[in-house]
Amino acid sequence: MTERATRFTTYLGAFTAAHEIADHVLGQTDAQTAAKAKPGREGWSALGRHIAQYHTVMGLMVATTVKTTGLRVSPGRLAAGLAISAATHALWDRRKPVVWLVTHTGSPAFAKLAGHGMNGPYLADQALHKACLWLAAIVASGGERTRV
Repeated sequence: MTERATRFTTYLGAFTAAHEIADHVLGQTDAQTAAKAKPGREGWSALGRHIAQYHTVMGLMVATTVKTTGLRVSPGRLAAGLAISAATHALWDRRKPVVWLVTHTGSPAFAKLAGHGMNGPYLADQALHKACLWLAAIVASGGERTRV
């Protein structure tokens, strides 16, 4: 396996694990969850707090992964990957973009699906977050490497 492939798989694993714990356990309060898609200052403020908490958890988990594995990293590329994660996470968590995308890609019924505590937009949100984490790992794994 190439060094870049090793970085990619390491980042993807760390980003995905961090996503699960930060999006569902440590990275947002009930109040943030309820308000982050609201219009105006209340919604943007709640979303900003969630994105900050989420990426604090992600940053700590990625730093721990890098330190314990001795992975050679490009700080600039890693920062770019985390920026992609923050921007795309904020986009999808506004909720309307997820519903719009699912509706306009042929699944309007899925956009309205709800039952047993789950719903189509939430499942699409999670899939989109993970696809964006894949992109973040691709970006973060390229470039020059240094030991940190």
